[in-house]
Amino acid sequence: MAHIIVADAGSAVEILGVKLVGVTAENGTKLLLTLAFVLLLLLFGRTLLALVNRFTPGHPRTRLAFWTHQSIRIAVTLILFLGVISIWFEDPTRLATAMGLVAAGLSFALQKVVTSVVGYFVILRGKMFTVGDRIAMGGVRGDVVALDFIKTTIMEIGQPPSYTNADTSTWVRSRQYTGRVVTVTNDKLFSEPVYNYTRDFPYIWEELIVPISYTTDRNRAEEVLLEAARHHGIPAVALSELEQQELQRLIPVTLGDLEPRVYYRLTDNWLELTVRFFVKVQGVRDVKDAMSREILRGFDEAKIGIASATFEIVGFPPLRVEKSQKSDSPGI
Repeated sequence: MAHIIVADAGSAVEILGVKLVGVTAENGTKLLLTLAFVLLLLLFGRTLLALVNRFTPGHPRTRLAFWTHQSIRIAVTLILFLGVISIWFEDPTRLATAMGLVAAGLSFALQKVVTSVVGYFVILRGKMFTVGDRIAMGGVRGDVVALDFIKTTIMEIGQPPSYTNADTSTWVRSRQYTGRVVTVTNDKLFSEPVYNYTRDFPYIWEELIVPISYTTDRNRAEEVLLEAARHHGIPAVALSELEQQELQRLIPVTLGDLEPRVYYRLTDNWLELTVRFFVKVQGVRDVKDAMSREILRGFDEAKIGIASATFEIVGFPPLRVEKSQKSDSPGI
């Protein structure tokens, strides 16, 4: 029959005559309290999250639900940390020593994890991005769908050919969802730039390039491009006064810079017309598709053709044909 002997709260537990080093009645009590505290706190946190999901209107990943979830998780984590510390460390000297050892071990063994956690708080405090923002981070472009202590989850979008390389190539050649959900650790925040397309101002300048021949009516071609840009782009008058002020605060532009404009570029084969216009970040492909269709209709009506790489043979070098003459003398 097993015998478990405990002399007092500070004595080691003895089983079958073997003293278990470091295992005392006091430690056992603290362990049970810790387990009970952790389980109750986690249950309480999950209950709060379930209530938030139930009573938050709309999609569970809306910004209201997101920030509510983050507040609950941070609060539960802090209470959990303080509670465990209070249970195990009554002496401040022991606490300081233990914290120093833990910090040293974490800094060496879990550098990426610690950096990711720090990056999480930098993201929240620095207002770099939040759920719903379109960002480029760690070589991934897309919309943020989730954010936690270690990682950021992004719904990936495709990339135009100019951005595509062997490392980040996608089969979708425009800024639309690819269907892949990508996880990026928060430590990328400290080693790579983070691009936010929607945080402060959800508009960008876009361009559409159309080549025409030098013999084409370029003035009419320019009018067709401007008409399409004005029809499908965002005019300056469509922005609210608050948005105009925010734009001028962020970048040194005037409202005239928001109006569509066509730029010329001379090449060896054709005249390249680039129409620059103002548009919302989301839905760029639909806008450019509608503009392309309207431009083609306008070009067809004006008898304007799209230039392409062609080769014209303007002449042949003279050819000389020599006919060999047979000798009249008999062969030897």
